[in-house]
Amino acid sequence: MVAEKDAASNNPEDKNDVLKSTQTVIQLALEKLGYSDEVFELLKEPLRMLTVKIPVRMDDGKIKVFTGYRAQHNDAVGPTKGGIRFHPNVTEKEVKALSIWMSLKCGIVDLPYGGGKGGIICDPRDMSFRELERLSRGYVRAISQIVGPTKDIPAPDVFTNSQIMAWMMDEYSRIDEFNSPGFITGKPLVLGGSHGRETATAKGVTICIREAAKKKGIDIEGARVVVQGFGNAGSFLAKFMHDAGAKVIGISDAYGGLHDPNGLDIDYLLDRRDSFGTVTKLFNNTISNKELLELDCDILVPAAIENQITEENAANIRAGIVVEAANGPTTLEATKILTERGILLVPDVLASSGGVTVSYFEWVQNNQGYYWTEEEVEEKLERILVASFNNVYEAAQTRRVDMRLAAYMVGVRKMAEASRFRGWI
Repeated sequence: MVAEKDAASNNPEDKNDVLKSTQTVIQLALEKLGYSDEVFELLKEPLRMLTVKIPVRMDDGKIKVFTGYRAQHNDAVGPTKGGIRFHPNVTEKEVKALSIWMSLKCGIVDLPYGGGKGGIICDPRDMSFRELERLSRGYVRAISQIVGPTKDIPAPDVFTNSQIMAWMMDEYSRIDEFNSPGFITGKPLVLGGSHGRETATAKGVTICIREAAKKKGIDIEGARVVVQGFGNAGSFLAKFMHDAGAKVIGISDAYGGLHDPNGLDIDYLLDRRDSFGTVTKLFNNTISNKELLELDCDILVPAAIENQITEENAANIRAGIVVEAANGPTTLEATKILTERGILLVPDVLASSGGVTVSYFEWVQNNQGYYWTEEEVEEKLERILVASFNNVYEAAQTRRVDMRLAAYMVGVRKMAEASRFRGWI
């Protein structure tokens, strides 16, 4: 049903437009829940969208001006929350869509947040350590008036890490003239970071895989797993699956994929990969990402970028379960095809919500000045993710809709209700 409305569009670009497709599902979710058109008008775009120019003195002495964005989707529930990505393909439309997804994630796992997202158009792989520091600090100066521990709390995302978060926290603390660890999450432990934050997204995906496998009667021990993407989420996920006894038969990065039907040596690959998560350049017998997605397996995990499973290749997917660790890897038309074929699709807004959940834990620890052990963090994450998965799965079964629409229905309700109680709608 989700895909039918999308497929009716006469513009072929709409099918791969992440903002348009997100708005389509939100509209359907609100209709299913009985909300008025006014609610959709409020939630279809961020409440605030800031575009900034960041002048940075490069190592060669020249000034380069970068463009950055910060979207705050909806703060009816509480402060907005979401990552900052450094990537050459960042767009305003993408940042808007990602902020909406963050709102949905927070609703699904019942956090007191709305969604936010930020990005800078740059390629950090071509920048020095000091250039990255100057860019990070410049971005914080540019957005400082609309962010803060009670306004909007950033976090790491694509090509950003705990070091970049540390620079940003330091810059904000200088501006604020007050040590503000709660301004940002994903920090190093010594600066108020939380145990378990680095692996949180992958842990959450692992929990969702385990719960989905139970529903499909698949034993994780010996299950054949394919992971597209070998960055933070993909690499940790491959390790967790390997340690759980699954056979990771395929992995890939931006340069290609590796396949071994008997299972890859994940520890060896992790040891050889570079800081950007690439390892396949070391091998000659690689396969394409397209071939990797169509491998015969039990569980397929797209953990790379958007629009990887489309109507062109959805019929060729040979997995019983698809769990989205990346943002928007499956188009709406492909979602319909997979669901009709009996493949259980666990959507990104549910599967990758472990990161924001542990970011919330970090913020809570910063606010109270009391820090938890890794075991405490993992136990709390387990409880929240299992409950959230079952809540979405039951909604899908009860409403007779696919898991994506069910997740949007669960995720959007809290925002809509908070906006209604505030008198906004």
